[in-house]
Amino acid sequence: MTSVQNVPYEELEVGQKANFQRSVTERDIQLFAEVSGDRNPVHLDADYAATTQFKERIAHGMLTGALISAAIATTLPGPGTIYLGQNLSFTRPVKLGDQLTVELEVLEKLPKNRVRIGTVVLNQDGKAVVKGEAEVMAPTEKLDIELPALPPITIG
Repeated sequence: MTSVQNVPYEELEVGQKANFQRSVTERDIQLFAEVSGDRNPVHLDADYAATTQFKERIAHGMLTGALISAAIATTLPGPGTIYLGQNLSFTRPVKLGDQLTVELEVLEKLPKNRVRIGTVVLNQDGKAVVKGEAEVMAPTEKLDIELPALPPITIG
């Protein structure tokens, strides 16, 4: 298990940053298609994807958005955070094998424990694939918790 600490509202500072990394795998794309129901062939069918402007399969845009959610939930502010809103601009395709880094930055502390966070996802070449902003409700209490293990999943 992995232990994580959050950053409660009172400890957050404008300009504070954190990041989160994840590689995009075949399994990620298959699982996201299964969970979301998004079976667009540009994500799942190599022959079809070869006929598109991308020339190969790409990850679901919202899979990348989900990585932003994971970064907020586990790094800044971390456990206990409530997601209130997010805007996203998809600037480049994400391909299988891409190593993504989610960068978070506290932009503004708002009333009622709300926080505006800048969100950027970079690929392994340092190029932005997603840009946006999130609004969250930060936790009020310090937490140091063990993240639950994920169950094994098979795709049949």
